[in-house]
Amino acid sequence: MKILLKIWDHLEEFFLIPSLMLSTALIFIQVVMRYVFHNSLAWSEEAVRYLYVWQTWIGVSYAARNGSHLRITMVKDRLPAKGQKVLELFVTVLWIGFAVFVMIQGMAAVKTIAAFGQKSSALKIPMQICYLSIPVGMVLMSIRLIERACKDWFQSSKSTEGGAAE
Repeated sequence: MKILLKIWDHLEEFFLIPSLMLSTALIFIQVVMRYVFHNSLAWSEEAVRYLYVWQTWIGVSYAARNGSHLRITMVKDRLPAKGQKVLELFVTVLWIGFAVFVMIQGMAAVKTIAAFGQKSSALKIPMQICYLSIPVGMVLMSIRLIERACKDWFQSSKSTEGGAAE
C-alpha cells in the first residue's frame, strides 16, 4: 500500500522527468543531425511537439498538487482566517468546475478526431492520442485540487482548534 501511495504522490513526476529527458535528447539529436550531418529526422520534431503537449497538461496537475498555480491573493490576504478558508474552498470549487468543463470539451475533441481517423504526418500515430492529454490532465488536476482542498481544510481545522495562532 505504501508503494502505491508513493507512486500516486509522484505520478506526475514519473511522466514529466523522463519525458523532459527524452525531449531534450531528441532535440539535441535533431540539432546534431541538422548542423553536423546536414540531414534531419522527419519524426523527432513531431515527437517532441506531442511530448510537450502532454507535459503541459500533466504539468497543470503537478502545479495543482503543489499549489503553485499563479494567483492573486490581495482579497484573500485582507480576510480573517475563516474567510480565507471559505474563499479558498470557493476558488477550488470554481477551479474544479473549470477543469470538468475543459475535460468534457477535450473528450468531445478526442471523439471528433477519432471519428475522422486523423493521423500525425510524420509518426503516423492517431491524433486522438495527442488530444487525450487534455481530459487526462484535467481529471488529474481535479483530483489533485480535491486532495489539496481536503488537506488544507482539515489541517487548518486541526491547527485552529484550541485557539492556536496560524
